[in-house]
Amino acid sequence: MTTRAGREPAQSRERERAGYDAAQDCGRKREEATVVELLPSAACRVELENRARVVAHAAGATKTNFVRVRVGDRILVELSPHDVTRGRIVKLLGKG
Repeated sequence: MTTRAGREPAQSRERERAGYDAAQDCGRKREEATVVELLPSAACRVELENRARVVAHAAGATKTNFVRVRVGDRILVELSPHDVTRGRIVKLLGKG
């Protein structure tokens, strides 16, 4: 049995165990950030560890599971390779 991608599920699990990250493969960069301001449409302004400010929106499981993001929360942001001032919230790391 093969998946849609055409490879065996066991191979997929082996890549995951070896630390394969699809985001890195596509050129996206993940960084930790702190929420500074909440914006409309499930977006927020976040501050990265290097003091840069980025507008990030909720994506994937963050959006479907109604994860509430508040000012001061620590999050994991996946930055766009095309526009470094935009990103998506991948994971909620913890409360401020």
